[in-house]
Amino acid sequence: MTIAWTESRVLTGNEAVAEGVCLARVQTIAAYPITPQTQIVERLAEMVARGELAARFVNVESEHSAMAACFAAAAVGARTFTATSSQGLALMHEMLHWTAGARLPIVMANVNRALAPPWSVWADHTDALSQRDTGWMQVYAESNQEVLDSILLAYAVSERVLLPTMVNLDGFLLSHTAEPVEVYAGHRVDLFLPDFEAPYRLRPGEPRAFGGLADPGRYLEFRLRLQQAMARAAGVIEEEGARFAVAFGRGYGLLHAEMMEDAETVLMVVGSMATTARAAIAQLRREGRRVGLLRVRVMRPFPFGAIRRALRGARRVAVLDRNLSPGHHGILHAEVKSALFSEPARPSVSGYVLGLGGRDVRPEDIAGIVADVERREGGEDLIWWGTGAPPSEIPVPAERREALA
Repeated sequence: MTIAWTESRVLTGNEAVAEGVCLARVQTIAAYPITPQTQIVERLAEMVARGELAARFVNVESEHSAMAACFAAAAVGARTFTATSSQGLALMHEMLHWTAGARLPIVMANVNRALAPPWSVWADHTDALSQRDTGWMQVYAESNQEVLDSILLAYAVSERVLLPTMVNLDGFLLSHTAEPVEVYAGHRVDLFLPDFEAPYRLRPGEPRAFGGLADPGRYLEFRLRLQQAMARAAGVIEEEGARFAVAFGRGYGLLHAEMMEDAETVLMVVGSMATTARAAIAQLRREGRRVGLLRVRVMRPFPFGAIRRALRGARRVAVLDRNLSPGHHGILHAEVKSALFSEPARPSVSGYVLGLGGRDVRPEDIAGIVADVERREGGEDLIWWGTGAPPSEIPVPAERREALA
């Protein structure tokens, strides 16, 4: 008798996260609910209550405490998970540094949501990207299938390099949208992701410290080792992605390139926006336009070398950012320009900020951006796309106009 190793199911992105966590046989979950990730921890709590997942579910009073509990669980060697969004991720900020610095392979799902104020519960990548310097690896999924797969891959990579991973999925666009997802049989996942044996952990009779005092003669070396681990992680991500392809028929790397062979104009995107961009580019290519798509799947470690190789031969690049670094410009755009700075023959790079706070990005927006970037002689750092009323038309009280001028 042949035993099926996959089951096709219709899952939301949040449900896909929970299924991935269950398949990974996580041992400790600590979480606090926040829209739009609440369904993840609800589903996991149900799995634990029904005995489907042999894990300890820790209810806490805040996201800061959730990450502190994960720190403790990972320090004793448990495979550990949490989930959050937006303001919750911001509240975790201190503990993100602690967990990365302690080299704990925690995995967290972050359902991308705009930061307040003004209050918003819709998709925006600024929440995760504002944490990019904490030492966490960051992965961004395009589809619900990739969400599930990325949870499994996150543990495989984190447990090799001893760094935590944040798996990002767009709020509502993925988290609450149902798609067909292949859910793998547990015994197949066990072969890919066996039990984790932590090389360093707290245990009775073996005194050890995590996060102890480092004097000026030692601190720099700790940062160096963290940086070396992050650099090594880029290769490990590619290796584990190739191993995943052998096991399950789908491979993942640092980037995903499509229609790039003859592309003169390249659109660079992150997350679910790639699906819209793909449809628009396919139509543009039918019209004879030489346009390619480059999706950045991993933002930390940032794939500098892979991007340089992928963009050789391109004349112009449009970087689409669903985020903003106030006082600067789009974060992916800044990273791409940094990656290309040393290239002797580099394409022009223009940065477009769009889709903030969940604003729709439509195929006609993508086509408009392609037309716009093709008209530009050189790159432009910050182009706002899809805004409503220009600032001059937004009502402002008279007493505040001078201050805002």
